[in-house]
Amino acid sequence: MPSDAPAGDDRAVQDALDRVLSSLDDSKAEDIVSIDLAGKSALADHMVIACGRSHRHVSAVADHLLRDLKEAGFGSAKVEGLQSGDWVLIDTGDLIVHIFRPEVRAFYNIEKMWTVAETVASKSDATVH
Repeated sequence: MPSDAPAGDDRAVQDALDRVLSSLDDSKAEDIVSIDLAGKSALADHMVIACGRSHRHVSAVADHLLRDLKEAGFGSAKVEGLQSGDWVLIDTGDLIVHIFRPEVRAFYNIEKMWTVAETVASKSDATVH
């Protein structure tokens, strides 16, 4: 969201993030990481990455999350990969959630890409000209 977005929008994003993290925890998702993208990407304000232990667990975690989001009034999200259970992507607009099997997560290592980008940005912001 733009920095001039109303504070209520920030609260809605935080409420959705809290719901996502709670749902993932309830479903016994593993290695949950939340990355703040606000002001860093036009894709979303937050990205959440988690693992399930198997194809079935990944799909069940994603299904549970989708139901929780809908019940909480966050609308219907765009979903990819639910049938295969290797990597499920859930996009709510403000939040992007990736749920992987551990081997797939290790292969793509997307959280490293975002944390490296943060480190590079921090170093360039600190450069004195």
